[in-house]
Formats: sequence, structure tokens, C-alpha cells
Amino acid sequence: MTSTYKVGEKGQVVIGKGIRAHFGIEPGWIAIQRVVDDHVEMRFVPPEHNRSLKGRLASYVKSPLSADELREATEEAWQAVAGEGRRGEAP
Repeated sequence: MTSTYKVGEKGQVVIGKGIRAHFGIEPGWIAIQRVVDDHVEMRFVPPEHNRSLKGRLASYVKSPLSADELREATEEAWQAVAGEGRRGEAP
């Protein structure tokens, strides 16, 4: 895909509709420019989202833990990690 556009007075260049659609580029995205030999490369990064992630992992949870169950699971995990660290240590 190739597009040709004229550089504007302020150094702005249009990113063609086809290219924007192909890469899903929308207003607010960050354009990262870098000089490579005799040309410029541009990469586009979407802005940070502001949507809530609440509930995104719900399908992976079999049943919610009570406060006591969570404390117990946390303690077991810490003990397991502490035990792993001791295995490689000299007595």
C-alpha cells in the first residue's frame, strides 16, 4: 500500500484513510518516528485505555474466596516461595 501526500506548512503529513484503516489507527494514538538511513519509519501506539478491567478474569475464577480462604492461600503461596529459596542455600 502506497500513498503520496504533500507536507503541510507546519510539517504535518496526512496518514491516508486506507493506512489508518489497515492498522486501526485512531485519533489520540502516538506516532513514534525514527530516522533509518535515508527515510523515516513511523510506528503507532494506541493511548492508554481508560476502561475498567473489572470482571475480565471472571471466567477463570471457579468460585470467589472468602477473606479467610484468601489469607490462607496467600500464606501457602509465601511458604512455597520461601521453601524454594532455601533449597539452593547451603545448610
